[in-house]
Formats: sequence, C-alpha cells, structure tokens
Amino acid sequence: MQEPLYLRVKQWDCQSDCRYHCMLAREEERATLGGKPVKYHGKWPFLRVYGIQEPVSVALSALNLSVQFHGWLSFFILLYCKLPSRPDRKTYYEYTGSWHTYGIFSINSWFWSAVFHSWDVELTEKLDYSSAVALLGFFLILAFTKSFERVTRHPSRWKLWVVVVGGGLDLLLEIYDFPPYMGFVDAHALWHATTVPLLTSGGASSEMMLS
Repeated sequence: MQEPLYLRVKQWDCQSDCRYHCMLAREEERATLGGKPVKYHGKWPFLRVYGIQEPVSVALSALNLSVQFHGWLSFFILLYCKLPSRPDRKTYYEYTGSWHTYGIFSINSWFWSAVFHSWDVELTEKLDYSSAVALLGFFLILAFTKSFERVTRHPSRWKLWVVVVGGGLDLLLEIYDFPPYMGFVDAHALWHATTVPLLTSGGASSEMMLS
C-alpha cells in the first residue's frame, strides 16, 4: 500500500506514522480514565494538521518571520532611500552593519523554527536550536555594547526597555511548561505569540535609534 503524500514528502516511514497514531490512541485512553497528558520522548503529544506536527507554532513562527522581514526591509528602505547618504553612498548611521546582521540572524532563526515545528527530525531540531542560540548571542552582544550607548536619555527609550524586559518575561513561558490545549497550543506556542508584538516594538526602537 502506498504511503500518504505527506509521509513521502517528509520522508516519514510507516513505523514513525504508526508510533504517532499509537500515541494518540494512548492519550485518548488516558483521558477516558481521567489521566493527564504525558510527554513521549521528551515532547508533548500534538495533533497533526495536513502533516504539520505543531500547526499553531508553525503559523506563529511564520508570522514572526514575516514581521521580522518587514522590519528589516523597512530599515533598509529608510537608510538607503529616505535618509541622506555619504558621498561614497555609505550611510551616516554607524551601526548599519550590526542591525543588518541581526535582521539576517532573526529571519534565519524564525525560518528554521517554522520548519522544525512542521517537521520534527534530528536535523531540523539542530538547525532550529543552533539558529536560536546564534540569534540570542548576537542580540545580547548588540544590546549591551551598542544599544544603551545612545538611547539612555532618548525620550522614546521606553520602547527599547519594553523589548528587553518583555523578552525576559517571555522566558517564563518556557519555564512554565504545560501540555498542549486541545492538542495544539502549549507554552512554547504562546511564547511565539508574545514575540510578535515584541518584534514590532523592536522595529520601532531601531528606527528610534536613527533619529
């Protein structure tokens, strides 16, 4: 019997698909007996949608990706199309390269986040985690060596503080883990949801630093 298309595209075999359906059957049995969901191989049981393992996290990762790309593109247009440039066509803003690098790191991280939550295998897991670590490391370097030098007395400095403090509070959702509601929304998915307004505030703070 030919395997479903989503199995062939994602290179899942019958054994892995059987393991998934057995997990769902086991969870239905536990719910009938009044038990709570448990983790399997260290991960919560999620309901697939058209072969997507964590559809809510995928959608929110894609939303974060689009917001980040829009912010990076707006930053690019602001620098090179709206603000004056030097005679050698370089920008007057000395941190242009740093913010461009941050944008690329962030876009890369959210892309692999969407891929990993859609297709959880060893390779995509490593790409997701390594991209997130690279983004976090660069953001911390950028925040502590560049950001606060120029904006500590800026009238809109609260926007940057919202990003920094809000990002720290976001981590509580990673610590307070709970099983996915209705098989779709867990603490990690909520974390993805809260990063959307933080990214929007982050875009505003980068524009603030150009003023």
